[in-house]
Amino acid sequence: MRIGVAGTHGIGKTTLVEDLSTRNPDHVSVAEPYVLLEDQGYEFGYPPSPSEYMVQFKASLRLFRRPAPKAIFDRTPLDFVAYLRASGGELESDADVEALRSALTSLDLLVVIPITTDTERSLPPADFAELRKAMNDALLDLVYDDSLEVLGGVNLIELDCPLGRRTEQVSKALTRLA
Repeated sequence: MRIGVAGTHGIGKTTLVEDLSTRNPDHVSVAEPYVLLEDQGYEFGYPPSPSEYMVQFKASLRLFRRPAPKAIFDRTPLDFVAYLRASGGELESDADVEALRSALTSLDLLVVIPITTDTERSLPPADFAELRKAMNDALLDLVYDDSLEVLGGVNLIELDCPLGRRTEQVSKALTRLA
């Protein structure tokens, strides 16, 4: 299965990806583009600019083009569209929308992690609170309005459960899909 985990920064995506990878050792864990690009020497602003979110969007698309049939992605290209919207940017072309559609429809499951009362109470405060909230809202709009028409029939689960139940909820969704 190809699983994409989406959500704003400081929401526990990486922890969930690590937990899912432990439970599914036959799956490849794919780090988020920010980390991979930094490892290659790319220096981002703090916070990244809209053009830097576009760089991450394109890197994410490249990761999604890899033919790994069993992968867990820490972030999806949709995350960067949400960050672009939250920071005043937009996709550059119709080709970007088509590439986004192709990437997302390659997923067997899209896991969306929204900001909840539990996350705000349980997780350490994240930097850039306004950007974090704006990205969260933009992501949820993109997912539920699908104004770009990029989700097609992608299976989706929103994790609004307590942090300790996230892995279990995703595992149940994967069992239903299998």
